[in-house]
Amino acid sequence: MNTSVMQLTLLTLAEPNRFNIVELLKKGPRSVGEIVQALGISQPHVSRHLRILSEAGLVRSRSKAQQRIYSLEAGPFQELDEWFDSFSILWEERLDNFEDYMLDYKKKEEQ
Repeated sequence: MNTSVMQLTLLTLAEPNRFNIVELLKKGPRSVGEIVQALGISQPHVSRHLRILSEAGLVRSRSKAQQRIYSLEAGPFQELDEWFDSFSILWEERLDNFEDYMLDYKKKEEQ
């Protein structure tokens, strides 16, 4: 994922209502009306947030009779997962250092 796309994704998700919509859509596709009811915000606000999420490539919609059904696009979230996963080496190293420290500390305590 290029940096500008990553920044757009993170900025888009930083807004609490959009984050909550994504959390809701993790459970499965929802209509605009279902999102309005679940989140307790007005339909125009939900529609605006869904448009922004769609423009950022995070959701897609399809028509079903008179409704628009929204679901998550997997790609951007997989890319975020890969990016966050790239930090695991850093955390593993720090945990290894902490483990070494604790083992040394325990040895000193036992002496």
